[in-house]
Amino acid sequence: MLIAFNKPYGVLCQFTDRSTPPRPTLAGFGLPVGVYPAGRLDFDSEGLLLLTDDGGLAHRLTDPRHKQPKTYWVQVEGEPREAQLQALRDGVALNDGPTLPADVETLAAPALWPRDPPIRVRKSVPDAWLSITLREGRNRQVRRMTAAVGLPTLRLVRIRIGGIPLDGLSPGQWRALPPS
Repeated sequence: MLIAFNKPYGVLCQFTDRSTPPRPTLAGFGLPVGVYPAGRLDFDSEGLLLLTDDGGLAHRLTDPRHKQPKTYWVQVEGEPREAQLQALRDGVALNDGPTLPADVETLAAPALWPRDPPIRVRKSVPDAWLSITLREGRNRQVRRMTAAVGLPTLRLVRIRIGGIPLDGLSPGQWRALPPS
């Protein structure tokens, strides 16, 4: 079984939380019993999360050797200059080593659901949206990459993993995907 889930902002990618007070988890969304996340999406990130009950499929979706492309829409602080975009395309040096090259494009502000809580908007500081596709998945990689080139991330929404799009799921909604 493979499930596409639109993970809301502020939800952990696990079914339990032992912190005090407990944070929202996947357990609150009526997901089928026996599925678990194939990969992660940070607490403060939103969008497509795949869940499965098939360990082999989870491995194929998440193992870096398979280089499944993951596409994110990223709202950044500042107006990207071509040199910053090219740095992201070439790969960025992070403290855990250089990243692989990424596909990066600017895009018009996408029609997304409102985030709760909303991002902090500063009238004196412009923002922009980027589409970034990675073929690796390090911890908080997109945020670290944009920060490294001087474009801090304000909002991060994953919209595609491999050939699987988010396709109109509202935050907290999920759908079973046909077997492939």
